[in-house]
Amino acid sequence: MSVKVQHLSKNYALQRAVDDVSFEAQQGEVLGFLGPNGAGKTTTMKIITGYLPQNAGEVSVCGFDIRNQAMEARACVGYLPEHNPLYKDMYVREYLFFTAGLHGIKKPRKRVEEMIERTGLESHRHKQIGALSKGYRQRVGLAQAMLHDPQVLILDEPTSGLDPNQIIEIRQLIKALGQEKTVILSTHILGEVEAVCNRAIIINKGKLVADAGIEELKQQFSGQSLVTVGFLETVKVEMLQQLPGIQQVKDLGKNRWQLAAAADVDLRPRLFEFAVKQGITLVELHKETFSVEDIFQQLTR
Repeated sequence: MSVKVQHLSKNYALQRAVDDVSFEAQQGEVLGFLGPNGAGKTTTMKIITGYLPQNAGEVSVCGFDIRNQAMEARACVGYLPEHNPLYKDMYVREYLFFTAGLHGIKKPRKRVEEMIERTGLESHRHKQIGALSKGYRQRVGLAQAMLHDPQVLILDEPTSGLDPNQIIEIRQLIKALGQEKTVILSTHILGEVEAVCNRAIIINKGKLVADAGIEELKQQFSGQSLVTVGFLETVKVEMLQQLPGIQQVKDLGKNRWQLAAAADVDLRPRLFEFAVKQGITLVELHKETFSVEDIFQQLTR
């Protein structure tokens, strides 16, 4: 595995920022790292990159212990922090050449041009970084994180400041990178997790509260199966309450209803059969899906 975190803890004076967190991230996986502000996400990411020391626990990156083999572990990581630190007086291409020199890249020209193309910086390569918009500065940060072709990419709010078209482009890039590398992605855009990630970790007040695949998370925390149904004719609530498996019926008005059943029950075939038997017309029938946002709110309120 590319990243292994075991019983990780970090204190700031009397505050426990990270509290006994354990997880693993595999190659070929985009892992969403979620939590409210102050939950410990950024602290955990900084420990994995070797930027901060932990108080307890072990972290290994590509088999290298982050504390005892720090240089080897750091060489395997590309990091885009939340507050992207750039030399604003340098030009884009100049800055990437400078970064390539720090990494000791043998053919810097080819690699720099490749990263400029992959991050959509072609028309901005000769501009000063300080003159770029926030979105393009973010692209420069992403380019420098990928420049040395690391096996692990840690991205803290990578689409912050991008416009909708740029967000789609960067998401596509992250998904492509996730097929060959390990990507750990922190974001406040919960729809982004569903669009990009294979798996999600949620931490709250420093503790790990969820770790599962996206679909598995939805099933695990949904608790109920919800179906919205609409009829052309008037239907009495008592008729719907008598259907097998119904736990709750909610009147949405205008002959529309929301029906609840156990999480493993699909009410749609039963409702279709009900409409046929009663000789009434279905005008709406769909299963409500629980989003990562719903689960996030359940676990972090």
